[in-house]
Amino acid sequence: MIYINVLNKCDNTVCNNLEYDLRALLKAFYPSEEIINKPQQTAFMNAELVCDDLTVYFSLKSQEKTLISRQFCVSDDLKDKFDNMLYEALSGLCGRELPWGMLTGIRPTKIVYSLIEKGMSDEQSAAYLTEHYKVSRRKALLAVSIANKEKMILDKIDYKDGYSLYIGIPFCPTTCLYCSFTSYPIALFKKKTDMYLDCLIKELQYVSKRFNGKHPDTVYIGGGTPTTLEANQLDRLLTEIENNFDVSEVLEFTVEAGRPDSVDAEKFEVLRKHGIDRISINPQTMNQKTLDLIGRKHTVDDVCRAFSLARSAGFGNINMDIIVGLPGETKEDVCYTLERIKEMKPDSLTVHSLALKRAAKLNIKKDDYSGYAIENTDEIISMTMDYAKDMGLFPYYMYRQKNMAGNFENVGYSKEGKEGIYNILIMEEKQTITAVGAGASTKLVFPYNGRIERVENVKDVNTYMERIDDMIERKRVGFDMLFERGNFDAG
Repeated sequence: MIYINVLNKCDNTVCNNLEYDLRALLKAFYPSEEIINKPQQTAFMNAELVCDDLTVYFSLKSQEKTLISRQFCVSDDLKDKFDNMLYEALSGLCGRELPWGMLTGIRPTKIVYSLIEKGMSDEQSAAYLTEHYKVSRRKALLAVSIANKEKMILDKIDYKDGYSLYIGIPFCPTTCLYCSFTSYPIALFKKKTDMYLDCLIKELQYVSKRFNGKHPDTVYIGGGTPTTLEANQLDRLLTEIENNFDVSEVLEFTVEAGRPDSVDAEKFEVLRKHGIDRISINPQTMNQKTLDLIGRKHTVDDVCRAFSLARSAGFGNINMDIIVGLPGETKEDVCYTLERIKEMKPDSLTVHSLALKRAAKLNIKKDDYSGYAIENTDEIISMTMDYAKDMGLFPYYMYRQKNMAGNFENVGYSKEGKEGIYNILIMEEKQTITAVGAGASTKLVFPYNGRIERVENVKDVNTYMERIDDMIERKRVGFDMLFERGNFDAG
């Protein structure tokens, strides 16, 4: 355990930002250690951060031995100085570097994207990451490559009259061991799904009215698992979208069909009838023992059948997700998964590094799974990249999360022209994404100054349905701000 004591005497954001980086870097170097807020005699390390208007004091002790003791003057470059000091100290203590250096944010490519927009060359951008953030050369080149791909795609986006639309279906066949998303077992909510759709459609109709005269560039139906809905419910939802939104200029319409135990020929027929071409079928692993462990109630053969069924239905843009670092999986297990996926020839592949979220069952009941090692190495990550290349898939987007196994990243690979545009927009935050449904988070982007405002819906399904008018009112307030500042003309 690592005990962190923060004393923010002036209650400013400077201290909050330093505390965030402190926690992130300590967790990156000591992933198996729990970060606690109350003193414990068993804590092997104690960190203290004291901030006032003029100075910041930091100390790090282990077994009463002082490892770091520094005082900083509050200045514009305080964050960089603090992060540098902390990274160098922890790197020395652990005897290793982190692949992403002292970067703690989830969007490395956003930094590179801005450098490219300022006129920096690829080499200058990569050098900036390695010198300023201690990022490894290999990861810096990956970030530059992806940022260039993103820019090429996003240069075609209509930022003046376009926006993106996210629709959340928070139901799943079961809840996976590692999952912390807002999702509920469909069996418990079967009788309420129509009521949920009523509320969802009411919210969609409000969004349509406010964005009248504008058009969505991308539409993404995610969750949860949207295909837990019945075929007639999917048909109803997609019909409402077509009736309320101008989808004639949509560049990409994605529906997550992630769980093979949630799809059948009838549901695929409904999706194709409404012109949906891009779907995601997500095995996460092709090892049956792992599927059983993480709470997936389907077989490896079910994944293959679902993929084949989707191809037969005419889907020409299928993504598959895998997770590296699942409990008990070795390099050989990951290799087996990649071999099976290679046989299916998906149009894109997203490789996630396991992120152990606080609300996930794997974290809450971690003692129950202590016998399962979580293994993720540079060798394994490199192997996934090599396999993607062999499949004709190349990196097009990337993001990172807190508490990721091995401190690596999530990377999306695709064939040329099959990139997930919505995925890029979510990462680069250059277009307003209005989101409906329980747990959905609308992101309002103000292009004149780059400011971003979020409008959150409540996560609980029952509360969302009870308070649907409140959710719409939240959007009204946010949209009023957006429209009055000139991003869109009010509809």
